[in-house]
Amino acid sequence: MGNVMTSAVSAADVIMPMHQQQISKTQHHEIYKSEEKPPPECPMHKSASEKESPILSSECPINDMTSEDINPLNMMPPANQQPAPDQPFPLPTERQVSSIPKATGEGEFWVYPSQQMFWNAMLRKGWRWKNDDITPKDMDDIIKIHNANNELAWQEVLKWEALHVKECGTPKLRSFGGKAKQYSPRARIRYWMGYELPFDRHDWIIDRCGKDVRYVIDYYDGGAVNEKYTFTLLDVRPAMDSLENIWDRMRVAWLRWKYCNESKESECMAKNEKQQ
Repeated sequence: MGNVMTSAVSAADVIMPMHQQQISKTQHHEIYKSEEKPPPECPMHKSASEKESPILSSECPINDMTSEDINPLNMMPPANQQPAPDQPFPLPTERQVSSIPKATGEGEFWVYPSQQMFWNAMLRKGWRWKNDDITPKDMDDIIKIHNANNELAWQEVLKWEALHVKECGTPKLRSFGGKAKQYSPRARIRYWMGYELPFDRHDWIIDRCGKDVRYVIDYYDGGAVNEKYTFTLLDVRPAMDSLENIWDRMRVAWLRWKYCNESKESECMAKNEKQQ
């Protein structure tokens, strides 16, 4: 199930809007191949999604949209909550509300995909259940891992945003996009140093009280899944596309260096090994 789980985590690493009343290898992204269109990942390219039949689209649910609409926040067509052909067992369609506030609506939060939506997203990515012995329990675990990854990513974003708490105490997620094949310069440098490449990458746009700030998130395989359904090591940082972001990264680098020199050597080394 390991390959299925890692592929599934990257197959639909997305969260969707709804009103609130809530380091493995890159070959996992090479399952689906097409000569004419980019792989239909989530988020997917608009040109590819427009050519797909909305009945067969799967990953990301959109509220109050026609079948021809595309959500500009995640570049996805309407959701598909219908069972796929030859699906071996029924899957729940319930969705969990995240803790991540949505920038485009007051009191709104992003919402995670259901198990059925995730299954359909995996099929769009090229996965076929007949090639793996997967059970309903596996799907339940996979969706929990997916949701836990996004919650951890948001917590890491908030740590960076704490540098600007006086400027904005309520940052929100405006939009996001998947760039699994577009490795960041940092990921490439790590690869040249002998480390493995991330199995996925997302760019998140954070609304800092009216100012849009881009974050880069690299996802690395962290080994076995723990009791909190986490196994991914996240490298979250502001993109180096503004002087303010560069200054923030310099400040954090200094603080980390200072902390490591003032703390016990064993603690510093353990932290660095975990980040690597």
